[in-house]
Amino acid sequence: MEQENTVSPQFQHLMERARNTFWEYLGCEIVEAAADKVVVRLVAQQHHLNLIGIVHGGVTSSMLDNAMGVVLMLARPDDKIVTTNLNVQFVAPMQPGELYVTAEIVHQSRKMLTAIGRVTDAEGRLGTLGTGTFRVI
Repeated sequence: MEQENTVSPQFQHLMERARNTFWEYLGCEIVEAAADKVVVRLVAQQHHLNLIGIVHGGVTSSMLDNAMGVVLMLARPDDKIVTTNLNVQFVAPMQPGELYVTAEIVHQSRKMLTAIGRVTDAEGRLGTLGTGTFRVI
């Protein structure tokens, strides 16, 4: 699933804000961004693996949380948004290599937002599915 980087200059500020944060430490990169959908890539390496040699569930959970948070921040750029609930289903083990999370907005109200995300490998195989509830603070 080779993806071309389609991030417009207006979203570059997010990457600048991500410097020296958990986002950068994890290795996330936005490859597509719109007001209602974001695609984030991470190249899973040895340090992302658990003791049985597959990508640690905390990595894919963090990818989901990051991507869903970004799509909501893009939709609501003047708001500060935090995660209040993250629901994760580990569907299949993820191997080292390129992983993609696609996050989309499901619902928005004045103070609460809901998003869904899917983590796939480079061939599009689903590994992790998640939903998140977020609050404007």
